[in-house]
Amino acid sequence: MRLWSLLLLLVCLPTLILSEDYSDVTVIVRGSKTIAATSDEFICATLDWWPPEKCNYDQCPWGKASILNMDLTNPLLAKVIQAFSPLRIRVGGSLQDQVVYETPNLGSPCRPFTKASSGLFGFSKGCITMERWDAMNDLFLNTGAVITFGLNALRGRKQIRKGVWGGAWNSSNAQEFMEYTVSMNYPIDSWEFGNELSGSGIGASVGAEQCGKDLVELQKIVDQLYENSSKPLVLAPGGFYDKQWFAKLLDVSGPNVVRGMTHHIYNLGAGNDPHVANRILDPQHLSRVSDTFRDLQLTIQRHGPWSAPWVGEAGGAYNSGSRTVSNTFLDSFWYLDQLGQSAKYDTKVYCRQTLIGGNYGLLDTDTYVPNPDYYSALLWHRLMGNGVLSIDFGGTSYLRAYAHCGKQKGGIALLLINLSQNMGSMVTVRNDLNVGLAQGQGITRDSSFVHGLKRTVSWVGSKASDGLEKREEYHLTAQDGNRFARTMLLNGVPLELTEDGDIPPMYPVQVSASSPIYVAPLSIAFVVFPDFEADAC
Repeated sequence: MRLWSLLLLLVCLPTLILSEDYSDVTVIVRGSKTIAATSDEFICATLDWWPPEKCNYDQCPWGKASILNMDLTNPLLAKVIQAFSPLRIRVGGSLQDQVVYETPNLGSPCRPFTKASSGLFGFSKGCITMERWDAMNDLFLNTGAVITFGLNALRGRKQIRKGVWGGAWNSSNAQEFMEYTVSMNYPIDSWEFGNELSGSGIGASVGAEQCGKDLVELQKIVDQLYENSSKPLVLAPGGFYDKQWFAKLLDVSGPNVVRGMTHHIYNLGAGNDPHVANRILDPQHLSRVSDTFRDLQLTIQRHGPWSAPWVGEAGGAYNSGSRTVSNTFLDSFWYLDQLGQSAKYDTKVYCRQTLIGGNYGLLDTDTYVPNPDYYSALLWHRLMGNGVLSIDFGGTSYLRAYAHCGKQKGGIALLLINLSQNMGSMVTVRNDLNVGLAQGQGITRDSSFVHGLKRTVSWVGSKASDGLEKREEYHLTAQDGNRFARTMLLNGVPLELTEDGDIPPMYPVQVSASSPIYVAPLSIAFVVFPDFEADAC
């Protein structure tokens, strides 16, 4: 039945194309060298500390989805993590700098967060027991997750004026927690220092100079605890980008301390903003975040070339996400586009807020069933390799295009995102080895769809071709054409759990590599060219 559906789709495709408006687009891939590289665990998701009482806009969307109360034994939770093989998980969030750890010298009872008007974000300090930490690590070890853990960076400091904290970091509780973690052989890939304390901060801020000195101390603790084993990375500051603050932090902490500069992005506005959906489909709005990626990359090159940019947290809309958008098909447009933009500027890791919790979780907070963005993340992880390639692109600004080395089968992988609600795109992919560019003339576009279909496109490269090469296409669309649908279709087939509760297989459609790619309005396509000649890959 699945094969018949796909054959019917392919047979009807020319009719569907001719009945819609479309634009001709040419994408020229430059495969001779990479312009950036991501890490193997570029795709990352967060687990947060928010308790059920966390509410925004007359809703409380967190339920039992926090680090302290989520059901770690839910079999679906393990399956969704294992599907990435591996998935990086960042443990942290707004309440991170109020967390204490149940170590022998804590000196106070270990209690969970409670509502407290005098506390940061309206909550008291909260504590994680070692029993809970053990249970979390059982999940991490059983699923092969790669862990980044965010440490409390406010402990020991005093508030010197509203929103500003001073004094040196008291590392004793964190060090005991790290010692316990090492003694239990729990693998930690990286320790992150603080959450949203950079610049003017969110709720609280700490000066860059003091934070830099504290990071030197944290690095010494890491060196001491891991002297005979592979050392986790030290990351900071886990906040919104502030050029002067970030530069100062690198200058003060010095070489080989901060190995990842983590920054947060929420560029769609507040969760209750009625314009969130429109911003997702606005190419100019989406492109503005590239200024941040570019500026951070330059700051690191000038002040700390030993470090690298990471997106430590990004959820689109802040304050738990949008109730009507963040868990729908439409959300994948900004998410995948931002993955593509960040990778071009050498971002090593991109952590989505959240794996589960709030409206922006990759999983439903109550059922743990994947939302559309989960499958978008999984396809990126499986198809888009580490090497980022440059492209020359001619066409509408509503079509977004990103090229990487292929991950599993060599060649290249292309991500195409059509933001237009009424205009399809007919995309011809070329190899720059075979394209002559006139000085100052840009790229040459095909004049018509018919012309593009009738002639053979030399897309492979300089290697001889018999014209039988195939590409693999993964087209993502909304169920029933509803952009706010909670179910996404892959090549016309709903992405839903199997009868056994497993992640469904995600099969591509095999297409002649020399034919144009049709990207329908409001759709997303991953396209893999396994035979594409790209020396850098």
